[in-house]
Amino acid sequence: MLYIIDHSTDPQWNLAAEEYLFKKFSEPVFRLWRNEPSIIIGLHQNAFAEINIDYVKKHKIPVVRRLSGGGAVFHDLGNVNFTFIDNRIAGEDTSAMFARFTRPVLEAMNELGIDAKLKGRNDLVIDDRKFSGNAIAVYKERVLQHGTLLFSASMTNLSQALASRPEQYEGKAVKSNRARVTNISEHLKSEMGVEDFITFMERFIVSKNEGKYVNYTYSSDDLAKIPKLKMEKYGKDSWNFGSSPAFGFSNIKRFEWGLFELYMDVSGGKVSSIRFYGNYFFTKESAEIEELLKGCAIDRESVKERIKKINLSDYFSNITEEEFLSMFI
Repeated sequence: MLYIIDHSTDPQWNLAAEEYLFKKFSEPVFRLWRNEPSIIIGLHQNAFAEINIDYVKKHKIPVVRRLSGGGAVFHDLGNVNFTFIDNRIAGEDTSAMFARFTRPVLEAMNELGIDAKLKGRNDLVIDDRKFSGNAIAVYKERVLQHGTLLFSASMTNLSQALASRPEQYEGKAVKSNRARVTNISEHLKSEMGVEDFITFMERFIVSKNEGKYVNYTYSSDDLAKIPKLKMEKYGKDSWNFGSSPAFGFSNIKRFEWGLFELYMDVSGGKVSSIRFYGNYFFTKESAEIEELLKGCAIDRESVKERIKKINLSDYFSNITEEEFLSMFI
């Protein structure tokens, strides 16, 4: 088992390094890292809908797309990110994965005298206020789970950089991002800086697995390949922003598990192109369903027949068939 404390704060480099470790290494990995002010969006999100574009441009905040699902998050140097990479356990769904990988973080918070809990599938909270959002990616038999640890993050920048979308929240009132989150530092019994917190997390996680973790230093080969991946993927607008969805038919709904968006072009009563966006989690790429539905008649019965042999929850975690069909005409 390897552990890495990254000192780069370049979000494009950090996400390139994460993909590299995920797809090129076979060993389990634990990693701590930070980003300069940046917005990190989920794999299937519509970037233009998730960010406050004017604020981002004015403050020159980079927007970078990650490999995992889930929602957009604001990073700064007061936020510490953690990553666990390991092999999949047969039959383990995303909820079980979140429970497995967040357990060491909750134990670390308890060691600091903080009563933290896992809320829902993927949020860690203190007094019902979120300090950690988590997301998962799956590649072959490998699983990556990463999360934020808001330690002394700027709540003003966090709330202003991210767009508030009314459809994300139940009821008429749109809750502010700022009101729903908290910094770990506010709950400590004694003063601690963010660098000291990183050292504490490193020592706690490694000591809990005494003799199993080995500190890893990037090789010269790693340091050649990671910048190349950054340049070819994470440094490009084509990956980070994609294209704004401009389709003839669209439908946006909020379900209990998250936000779901459908954009579709129709020709002769059949799907000619289709795209799904949202803050959903997944173990299989939604591009497979998008391809499956091309040429399908757009009525619900035809869609139901087309998808009858697949497990929708592999592509959109926790979705029901009725919820999926409700997106169509």
